[in-house]
Amino acid sequence: MKILACSDIHSPVFYSEFVKQLEKINEEIDLIIFAGDMVERDSLEKEIEEYRKIYNSLFGKFSSPIIAVFGNTEFEDYREKIKNEITGIKFLDDQYLELKIGEKPILIFGTTGSLDEPTRWQKSNIPNINQIFKSRIEKMRSCFKNYSGFKILVTHYAPTYKTLEGENPLFYKNLGSIEMEMAILETKPNIVIHGHSHLGKRFAWIDTIPIFNVAFPVNKRIVIIDTDKIKPGLQKFV
Repeated sequence: MKILACSDIHSPVFYSEFVKQLEKINEEIDLIIFAGDMVERDSLEKEIEEYRKIYNSLFGKFSSPIIAVFGNTEFEDYREKIKNEITGIKFLDDQYLELKIGEKPILIFGTTGSLDEPTRWQKSNIPNINQIFKSRIEKMRSCFKNYSGFKILVTHYAPTYKTLEGENPLFYKNLGSIEMEMAILETKPNIVIHGHSHLGKRFAWIDTIPIFNVAFPVNKRIVIIDTDKIKPGLQKFV
């Protein structure tokens, strides 16, 4: 299975570069995953307009399912309206989706993710933010617990500190989650895809679980993941 994965386009900021990278892709793609912050924070109308641009850039080039999670730039108040307007993209907001790629059953859980410590803005504006973060981890754990097929976790925030190397260590707790990492070790998804970290590492292992940071600013390209080539200890499958 080949997955096209990307995040943090912050359209219109990196939109032109995103389109240029799309034009370089000349292979069959089975699944497209956007890991949040695909549009820059703006009015609802502007965010919808930018999402339309992103969706239209894919139209006619790929016929695979498009799955997305929201990042921290997409306000909670906007999310349902974005879902209703951009129907060609399946947004997972602490939700899961089961599908088949060929004959392969896939379970995808998508979430904005969790932080070990909320940001200053979150503490001031979202009184129950710690409960929200914990509930997201529990929902993921419950979703994956008894599933025996191929499991994909998609988060916006980093689900480990391992892909945050390159960021300021003082802010790791505001960028990612060790608690989410512990849940990953328990539930063992086959692959984990995230964004958010513009200065971190592109890839890391948690035990035998591959973690991909697909943020456009750190990769400078769109990431193609060939799941058939993933083996612990190898990094030459993207």
